[in-house]
Amino acid sequence: MPVNSFRHRHRCVFRGVLRLPAVALLITAAGCSSADDSASAAVPSPDAKVTELCRNLDKVLPAKVGGERREDPEPASALTAGWGSPAIILRCGVPQPPKMVDPKVAEGRDADAVAGGVNGVDWLMEKQGDGGYRFTTANREAYVEVAVPGGVDSSGVLIDLASAVKKAIPEGIAS
Repeated sequence: MPVNSFRHRHRCVFRGVLRLPAVALLITAAGCSSADDSASAAVPSPDAKVTELCRNLDKVLPAKVGGERREDPEPASALTAGWGSPAIILRCGVPQPPKMVDPKVAEGRDADAVAGGVNGVDWLMEKQGDGGYRFTTANREAYVEVAVPGGVDSSGVLIDLASAVKKAIPEGIAS
């Protein structure tokens, strides 16, 4: 399996650790274990067909979204991607969100959820409690979820992702 250059993580290397005095060893260990601000994301577990679609999506995702550089969340997976800090997180192969079939949303009576489209990709937008938004593709063979944290401008995010979604995830009904 090829190594994805976006998933490269720096690791501490303890060469000659046994020769270091105890204080130097503690300083070295503390420096390597300091708080890591990398994002984390729960990895979905879809069926084999959707997993393959998600792997195809991972291969065509842009290096930048919303002006932010790609920095994938932990644990590394072809089903998740991230950009910036605080991170914009994409998860592919998620289950259908309940609001996608809620009649109140379809009728425009839900203040926290709205259906719409961007550059040929249909999305359900759900406002989150932290002021962020969760967008989930609709009318595609796999559900792709994009979480945009509060305080991050989401206006360009879906535009940046639309081409990759159209290329990798065919129109249809997700299983």
